Parts: sequence; structure tokens; C-alpha cells
Amino acid sequence: MNSCADDIKDLLEAESSLGLVFNTNLFTEREPTKPANTVTLFDGASYSPMLTMTKGENYYYDAVQIRIRNTDYSVGYALGVEIMELLHGQGQVTINGTLYTIIYCSSGPALLGWDENGKAIIILNFEIQRR
Repeated sequence: MNSCADDIKDLLEAESSLGLVFNTNLFTEREPTKPANTVTLFDGASYSPMLTMTKGENYYYDAVQIRIRNTDYSVGYALGVEIMELLHGQGQVTINGTLYTIIYCSSGPALLGWDENGKAIIILNFEIQRR
């Protein structure tokens, strides 16, 4: 099973209207210093898996944080809204062999602050249920 960040990255990259390309302006787990405008996904703290009576029927509760860095706050915020609208409520979709029963936005987009070069940092948080 992949990390949620890796799977959601593939979902974002497949949505061509966002213009996100992995290792160009879309990254996972480590935000590079360049380019100036990036979207980076991080696996977040998750809850313990559901226990079932049948061993192997695992149901996971995971989280992903998406961090948008942009030279223009308005552009970064608008991208955050697009990502939220794409992912929020997405369900019953299989990504890389894993069934995602629901993805929902738990917060965001929200301004986290500004980096040392004056770029806006906007974050969104998503809760995920998958098996």
C-alpha cells in the first residue's frame, strides 16, 4: 500500500486543469527550494486502523496535508480552492490498487504564513478513509 501522499499526488496530476506535474511543481514529503511556486503533499497523523472480525479486512483512517507555496497569494489561494473542490467528497475510487472510500477536506485553504522570500504558504488538510 502506498502512502496517501503518493496516491493523492497521482490524482492531482491526472487533473490536467490544475497544471501540476510531479517533480516539476508537484512534490511529496519534501518541498524543494525551487521552483518558486509549488504544491507539496505530506502524510499526516492518522488514526489507528479499524479492527474487524476478519483478519486482513483492514480499514485505514489517514490524513494528508497539502502545502501550496506561491509568489502571489491570490493565485495560491485559488489553486487551494480548486484542489479542495477536486478532492472533497471524492469517494469509491481506486488509486494504485487501493480503494479510497472517502476523501474530505477537514480544513483549508488557509494562510499558514510567508516564507523567508515573501511567498505565501497556504495549507489544506484532508481526512481519508481507505482499505
